[in-house]
Amino acid sequence: MKSISESGYNYLSVGSGQPILILHGLMGGLSNFDGVFKYFPNQGYQVIAPELPIYNSSLLNTNVKFFAKFVYKFIKFKNLKDVIILGNSLGGHVGLIFSKLYPKLIKGLVLTGSSGLYENSMGDSYPKREDYNYIKERTEAVFFDPKIATKKIVDEVYETVNDRKKLIKILAMAKSAIRHNMSNDLPKILAETAIIWGENDSVTPPEVADEFKKLLPNSQLYWIENCGHAPMMEHPEKFNSVMNSWLREKKL
Repeated sequence: MKSISESGYNYLSVGSGQPILILHGLMGGLSNFDGVFKYFPNQGYQVIAPELPIYNSSLLNTNVKFFAKFVYKFIKFKNLKDVIILGNSLGGHVGLIFSKLYPKLIKGLVLTGSSGLYENSMGDSYPKREDYNYIKERTEAVFFDPKIATKKIVDEVYETVNDRKKLIKILAMAKSAIRHNMSNDLPKILAETAIIWGENDSVTPPEVADEFKKLLPNSQLYWIENCGHAPMMEHPEKFNSVMNSWLREKKL
């Protein structure tokens, strides 16, 4: 898959049909969604994923609301209709704000390990960020199976948190996410929503998923066993199967 660059956007796009728009997390790139890119184009969907401008927005614009507006501009630019948004971690939070601001543009919402209510370790400034083993342990703790955190992934996180400019943006984004708590907004978000959660998520613990289910009026909650913060990456086949069944059930 080659990244496409046009009009200031970098994105991946595979397949044709109804669009599934992927919104990635703060530390997670688009490669975390490989399973989604491989599976859903064969089910008649276009899978499209813009890179969120985490590191190349001004500090003033490094916040969840600006990112929701960025997604709106991207959808308009690509002329997408009846979008299904799939958001992991910070991406889920951006998807929720988007759904609140632009309800007519969204057909369905899939949240997995989403922030928006509560997130563990958000706003932590990585005090021992120069210690590679500390970063390795922190990264492994995101997943149920620590082997998912390959050397390549750990190296990427290590490089990111040790780049001062990037770290400033990450902390600004994390603070913005904490400030934009969605608990009062969720009852007004009426889009059909699938909440697909790892039973062992330590970043956004299971009670966060229960709270999303309670507050989002048209939501269903699905659990994935032996799974941490990134179900679509840790158990891609199970994740795709759950999401596809939900799409069929809701005729989305």
